[in-house]
Amino acid sequence: MKTAEDILMQKGLQLYSVPITATLHDAIEMMLANHIGAVLVEEQGKMVGIWVERDLLRASLAPDFNPHDIPICERMTKPLITVAHSETIYRLMDKLLGMRVRHLPVEKEGKIIGVLSSGDVIRAALLEKTHEFDELNHLLSWEYYENWRWKKQPSER
Repeated sequence: MKTAEDILMQKGLQLYSVPITATLHDAIEMMLANHIGAVLVEEQGKMVGIWVERDLLRASLAPDFNPHDIPICERMTKPLITVAHSETIYRLMDKLLGMRVRHLPVEKEGKIIGVLSSGDVIRAALLEKTHEFDELNHLLSWEYYENWRWKKQPSER
């Protein structure tokens, strides 16, 4: 069964982050330029938080909302909740649903190696199920059903 690391390898190990001193505007620009829905927040080489599309939506309702002036550290989600690189697809789906999040940073040996979105995980699960279905379909083809009957041996006739 595929793991978080397997999905990241297929997706690519690109990691997007902004420094903790960045503004919301800086994060929005990075997200738009890279077509992503989340950006990690980095402080002294360590990932300390995450800022996602939902955070932008919530922040935009504030009466004093100005993305050029608001530091990302005031609006990011912290502490950073990560998953191990060895988590299976089904455990990842459980975590996404259970924690009601759409992005999961993946950790390996104490370092963040990538971020999986709910779409990445669902796509991998569907591809895995499709592969399993194709294998079963091949094993239990119509030919199997046509030839399932016991055939008399020449000595039994």
